[in-house]
Amino acid sequence: MKKELYIFIGIFLFLSIVMHFKEWISHPVDHIEALPEAGAYGIGAIHPLVFTLVVYIIFVLFRSIYRGVKKIVVK
Repeated sequence: MKKELYIFIGIFLFLSIVMHFKEWISHPVDHIEALPEAGAYGIGAIHPLVFTLVVYIIFVLFRSIYRGVKKIVVK
């Protein structure tokens, strides 16, 4: 469970830096303070968690497929 939390936080940090690099470099505090008024696709302030969850679910699916194929090939 701890490993999965680290993966989720890593994805969260990666996505936030990649998607908002310029904002994190120029004015990070203002960017965080503006989060309650954020309107990404109508999701609002929780949009970072929603997008992270979507990417995490895709990651888990690929990892499950990889493990399944690996079990079949090893047998």
